[in-house]
Amino acid sequence: MLEQIFSEIPQSCHPGSTNDSISIYFSIDDVKKTVLMSSSGCQVENGRTVEDADCVCKTSTEFFLRVWNEGYKPGLKDFLSGAIKSNNPDILKQFLTACGKG
Repeated sequence: MLEQIFSEIPQSCHPGSTNDSISIYFSIDDVKKTVLMSSSGCQVENGRTVEDADCVCKTSTEFFLRVWNEGYKPGLKDFLSGAIKSNNPDILKQFLTACGKG
């Protein structure tokens, strides 16, 4: 399921959603992916392909699918409880919006 979602991200990401180049590293249970966003769109790479990602997101498959498929918006309690961990929640929100999930 996660592999399919990540394979569809380049097509679902709206070009022009960011003027900057942004890197997001996802660690979702055993799945590790790097998403590179720019003004021309985005691409997904297997594993951690950048040394210092602009945003790191660690969560469970269950939580990610809830956000992606059900439109759940993570709140402060989700970050405080550790259900989702990120060094830059604003970039995560920008990513979700660019993919039509925000």
